Amino acid sequence: MNSGEPGEPFSIESAFGKGRPALIVYLMAGYPDRQGSLEALFAAARAGADIIELGVPYADALADGPVIANAASVAMSAAPEGFGLAETIELAAEFISAQASRKARFVPVLLMTYFNPLLRMGYRRAALQMREAKVSGVIVPDMPVEMAQPWLREAGELSTVFMVAPTSTPERMRKAAEHSVGFVYAVSTTGVTGERDKLPADMGYMVSSMRAFTSLPIALGFGIATPEHVVQAARIADGVIVGSACVRRQHDPEALEAFVGELADALKTE
Repeated sequence: MNSGEPGEPFSIESAFGKGRPALIVYLMAGYPDRQGSLEALFAAARAGADIIELGVPYADALADGPVIANAASVAMSAAPEGFGLAETIELAAEFISAQASRKARFVPVLLMTYFNPLLRMGYRRAALQMREAKVSGVIVPDMPVEMAQPWLREAGELSTVFMVAPTSTPERMRKAAEHSVGFVYAVSTTGVTGERDKLPADMGYMVSSMRAFTSLPIALGFGIATPEHVVQAARIADGVIVGSACVRRQHDPEALEAFVGELADALKTE
């Protein structure tokens, strides 16, 4: 499963259009500690992740379920001075640079941060540091499109991905599609992140509704936890996002690599 040529950075868009949906793996920066999260990044890349969504630890992350919230808490307490947006960008930079030096298959990194950390750092400084790190883009779950223009002006070539949910109005879908770069993140269910026993029966309707507003790839996330879920989501979406189930294994890179490999294999056979 190749995302990019060895050692060659590329845009988020290039992770799609391979004849199968893209596998997007979410990991928490700094969990269980900095070195452990770096090892997890390499494990996910080796196993076949097409994009890695790297979460910024944040105490007031309203969309995070218990697994991700606990990982964020551990990450923030494990580092002597905390682990936030600046530290996450540094971690991403090390991972991206190491991929190039090892001439490994390049897996792009999207940061997932909340609005306040971005605002505290300052849009210009944050965008500059992300570009210097060769981060491919950012997802900000609690930043409405209506408030995003100052960030988008500074982001430049960084991909900014907006989210839509089952409760999103057609106007919200249209705005998310108009301003997203790379893909649109479709939330499969209402509520917080976390593993579910089964996926919502109506998620296909939401994805098809979103397609009326955009030709961008649509990636489906929230609740996707097993290879069977991945196959189910792959039938309707262009990308599949697996978060809590990966973070739950993040403390053990071998277990994480095996699990991501199972997810990748499921997409190969779909």
